[in-house]
Formats: sequence, structure tokens, C-alpha cells
Amino acid sequence: MEFVKRLWGKTNTRLGFAALLLVCFWLKTLIAYFVDFHIELNDPLQFFLYIVNPIAVTVIFFSLTFYIRRTSLFYTVLIILDVLGTVLLFLNVVYYREFTDFMTVATMLGYSKVSQGLSGSSIALFTWHDIFYWLDFIVILALLIFRKIKPDNRPLNWKTGAATTSLGFLLFGVNLALAEANRPQLLTRGFDRNYIVKYLGLDAFTIYDGIRTQHTNDVRATAKKSELTGILKYTKNHYAKPNPKYFGKAKGKNIIVIHLESFQQFLIDKKINGRAVTPFLNKLYHSRSTYAFDNFFHEVGQGKTSDAENMLETSTFGLPQGSLFAQLGNDNTFQGAPAILKQNGDYTSAVFHGNVASFWNRNNTYKNLGYQYFFDASYYDTSGDKSLGFGLKDKLLFNDSVKYLQHLQQPFYVKYLTVSNHFPFDLDAEDSSFKTPDTGDKAVDNYFKTAHYLDQSIREFYAYLHRTGLDKKSIIMLYGDHYGISDSENPNLAKVLGKNSDNWTDFDNAQLQRVPLMFNMPGTTGGHIEHQYGGEIDVLPTLLHLMGINTKQFVQLGTDLFSKDHDQIVIFRNQDWVSPKYTDLSGKLYNNHTGLRIEEPDKKLQDYADKVSDHVDNALSLSDSLNEKDLLRFYHPKGFKAVNSKDYNYANEYRKELEIEKKLGNKSTSLFSQNGNKSTQSLFTTDAPEIHHKSTDSNRIKITNPDDPSGQ
Repeated sequence: MEFVKRLWGKTNTRLGFAALLLVCFWLKTLIAYFVDFHIELNDPLQFFLYIVNPIAVTVIFFSLTFYIRRTSLFYTVLIILDVLGTVLLFLNVVYYREFTDFMTVATMLGYSKVSQGLSGSSIALFTWHDIFYWLDFIVILALLIFRKIKPDNRPLNWKTGAATTSLGFLLFGVNLALAEANRPQLLTRGFDRNYIVKYLGLDAFTIYDGIRTQHTNDVRATAKKSELTGILKYTKNHYAKPNPKYFGKAKGKNIIVIHLESFQQFLIDKKINGRAVTPFLNKLYHSRSTYAFDNFFHEVGQGKTSDAENMLETSTFGLPQGSLFAQLGNDNTFQGAPAILKQNGDYTSAVFHGNVASFWNRNNTYKNLGYQYFFDASYYDTSGDKSLGFGLKDKLLFNDSVKYLQHLQQPFYVKYLTVSNHFPFDLDAEDSSFKTPDTGDKAVDNYFKTAHYLDQSIREFYAYLHRTGLDKKSIIMLYGDHYGISDSENPNLAKVLGKNSDNWTDFDNAQLQRVPLMFNMPGTTGGHIEHQYGGEIDVLPTLLHLMGINTKQFVQLGTDLFSKDHDQIVIFRNQDWVSPKYTDLSGKLYNNHTGLRIEEPDKKLQDYADKVSDHVDNALSLSDSLNEKDLLRFYHPKGFKAVNSKDYNYANEYRKELEIEKKLGNKSTSLFSQNGNKSTQSLFTTDAPEIHHKSTDSNRIKITNPDDPSGQ
């Protein structure tokens, strides 16, 4: 008891009072962390950092008052800092309950957007335990008023202030180092606001976001409309007119994009222990209803999957550092595929993804791209073993998406983001019996198992498409977003590919950056494997031309893969490049046929390489300028209306689609309406053990004809 009295007595000192406020603020932050925020913690280190991360920044800010000599000013400023921190915390709590996301500085500055988003329902977002966010102030003020805590008139020594501030920065440095060890490139890549809060804390996230927002605003403030001139000149000269043979070949069809997570081209037709890794995708790849590409490369940078999505949706490159989605997606102007298709065919657009909406800032970027619906993890049951590290397992994603897909008005443009084939390639034993190779590298070995699982999930989805008749009404585009096996692990992969790891080179690494690209149109013929070189930057103009939409008026840096004018230079984000004959890696030129470095290229070859390198640098520079300065806000092509992100609220939009379906009645084009207003969920069969719905031999579709991917 005496110890408690002594400890309480310390609150009558300036240092003790600051410590009291620190502990109270820390405790209510933990209430928010564990009660209101829903952040996944995957290991003990993440749990530890999550608990301690509020302390460092709070110590730094509170220590600033230690340099104040006047008693009244010291206590006033300290309490104000505490109140401001609590207001920030509480606003994020309320905002998170509505949007499952944290408030950015831009959101705070644009208060009207926040109030509109909350739609007058703020009171409904309050809960009984919110009193704990403010109870400490009531108690402490009462203690001050009744002199249970007496103000300390003795100023703190400046050395105490300096030592405390230094301690705060030291604690933050240790926190950041541990965070970077657990999640490399945490700040430079900007994966997700959840990640920064999880590792560094809410205050640190707000400061980080404020600095980044100010930098973005400074860059944009210098932008001029005249800077578009060079970009428009480039896109005009670089434009590749569509091939009449393919232009409009899929006009009016639904578009289903299947994003093959971390899927590399070498998996196609690959066998392990005599068993095909991806038997269904192999059949699609060789089908007469598929146009496939065997020299197609990913071109992502640090933004990885989000970079691939950006190129797919806009035909512009990702950023030299970090993720464009995460850094610029909140406010940038895009000429995105969803908006283009909406305005040139009245396409309904949606994304199906089993991860949290805020990862890679998708919940904001998709709105600016023009996506009407985003079915993220909140729409599915992701509990227990239904999820992996990056979201819902693929078989469950396809199965559980049906209840939403069937209500979308046709034609639709939908994208499925799979996750099961993501590093570290962990999969429950009951999900796959595929026998892996034995390279001694667990990630390499399991990569084939998770790829096989992905293949099975796509096979099940195709069976559903066939049973509902959607397959014949759709063009299905499948593409790999980026590498799965990193350069450091490629030597361990070499023996599986029949190569000698001792002779593995940078050239071999570059050639492994091939990923699949397939345009499958069930019910058609004439498909084949194309050999021209291309990359993800070329997907959008190719797809739009297949849909009969000319891309000449849009700012797109890629070219139609089917066009005779297609540019076969594949640009990597680090300024390396690949062409049909040569590969340039950090200024070192390789012969694609021999795989050997050309030590002393002749003048003609060197001039060619220099010309291509200048083209690569120019394209990347123009893309960076376009995106970082948001130059598309100055460009208004005829017939295209810029997207207004305020038109979308993913928490409410799906209800509108159901209302539209009901209002249209027999004019509705949704699959649900065409099925006599009956659900098509029963037409989806899966052997996913998590939902205890085993497919029997009688309802499995057997693949008997490789030229008919539906399996008939």
C-alpha cells in the first residue's frame, strides 16, 4: 500500500504527471487496437510491436513540454497534446467502423468527404465502450480540481527534456528496425495502412502519411498543362493501329479477368514426378479457343501486384519506388478500363478479392479507376483455415463469389484476384496431395503445390461458367502478375528446369520473368500461341481492341499485341529491357539465342542498344511525370468523362445493384434473372474441404477435349 502511495505521489511532479497521461493514452490506444481495429497479427514479434508501438511517438511529443518553464503553460500544452492524440484516435475508430480503414491526412483535410461518407449515421457508429476513450480526462480533471494531483511549480532541467526526447527517438528507431526485419520495405513500398499502424502505430502512420501527402501536393502544384504535350506526342507516335482480324472479335462479351498470383510461364506444361502441375491451364493454353503468348513478361517494380493491376487497368507504369496505388491512388485521375468500358458499352464492373480492402489502397484506387463494386474480405467468411496470409483461399473465393456475380447486370467486366499461390506458398495438407520436388528449398518445392491448387480452383470456376452458359458469353483473360520465385532462389529452381545452377546468370533470371497471358473465348476456334514479345503495359490496348474500342484517343504507353505495329521492346521498371533478339541488364547486352553476354558489340549493335535504352528511359520518365503530377486531370478526350470517386461507396453499392435488378424486372440481364430469379450457387461444385462440400464423380466435369476448356 505504501508503494502505491509513493507511486501516486509521483503524479504531483511534472515527470510523473506526464507518465500518467502516457499510460492512460497507451491503454486507450490498446482498446482501439484490440476492440475496434481488426488487424491480423501473424507472429509474436508483430504482437509485441502492436502493443508497444504507441509509446515511442507519444514520448517524443510529450517530451516537448519538458522544455516549458511556466507551470500553467506546461500542464495546458501537455493536456492539449493528449486531447489531440485522443481526438485523432477516436476519429479513426469511428471512421474504421464505417470504412474498415484509417483516416489519411487528405481525408482529414477534406472533411466534407468524410461527413458525406458517414452519411449522417455517425451516432449509430458509437458504442458503449467509447466512454473509455474520454474517461481518463474526466478523472484527471477532477483530480486536478480537487487538488488530489497538485501542479508542480518546479521546471524540469533541459537535460531531462533532451534525454526524454532522445529516448523517444531511440525507442522509435528500435521499433522501426524490428518492423523492417519482419516486413522489409515497409515504408518504401507502402503495402497497406494496416501494416504501418500494426508495426509503427497510428500516430506514426499519420505523420508518415502527412509527409507523403505534402510531397505529392508539392509535385502536383508545379504541374502545368503544357507538360502533357510531350506525353501526347509520344502516345500518338507510339500508337499501334488494331489488326482488323482481331478488332471487335469479343465485342459485347462479358470480360472475366483472372489474376494468377505469382504465376510464372514455366509452370505451363511443367511436370513434377510425372504429374502435370497445371493440367487445366495447360489445356486452356493449347486450346483452339485461346490466344496465348509465350514471350509475355511482367514489368512490375516495388508495387508488385498493384503495379500489375495498374498496368492492366491504365497502360501506364508503376513508380520507381513504392506502389502507385498506395501513394497516388487516393486522388489521381485515371483513364481506367472500368470507366472506358462503362462509357463504351455500359459495362458493370467489379473486383472479387479475399483480402482486406485497404491492402495496396485498393478501396480508394478502385473508385478512381471507376470500379462500381469491390467484394473484399468483408463479403466472405475468412475465419479459421479458410484464409492464408493474403486472404481467402482460391477455391473458396470462386465458390463464394457466385452469390454476388450472379446479380451483376451483363455485360460485366470483373476481376478475380487469387492469393493461394503467394509466397511463402503455404497450403494446408488437406487442400492438396500434389507431390513436390525435393530441391532443399521449401519455397521452391511448395510453389508447385500451390500452383496446382490454383489450377484446380480455376477448373472448378470454369465448370460453373459452363453450367450457367456464361462461358460462351464471355472472354476470359488470364495473366500472371509477377514472379513467384525470386532471383535469389532461382539457382535452387534450376535443376527442376533441367539447368545447371552453377552456370546460372542474370540473363537466366531475366528470361524467367515471363508470365502467362491468355485470351480465352469458349465456343470459338482459331486460337493459337503467339510468339511476339510484350509486357503488362500492352494488355489494356490489346483487350480494348478485342472489344472493338479504339484506343487512339487515350493516353496509353503500351501497344496492341496483335497489331503489326506493336512495339516488341519489353521495359522493366529498373530500366532494363528485353527484345526478341537482345536483352539489356544494367548496361550489359546479351544475345537471346546463345544466352551469352556480348562483351564488345559492334557500332551498329551498340547504336541500336543505345537507341532502345533512350526509348526505355523516355517511356518510364513520361509515365512517372504523368502519374506523379496527375497530368491526366488536364486531358479530356472526346467522349470520355473523368471518374468521380464520390459516386462509389463500397459499403453500400451492392445494395443498389440488387435494387436495379429488382426494378428492371424481366429486362434485367443478370444471371440470377435469366435463371428465373433463382440462385445459381448450386451449380458451383468444389472439393474445398473447408466448406465440407465434396464434388462427386457425377457432378465433376471431366476434361476430355483439350480444344473445349469447358470440359465437354
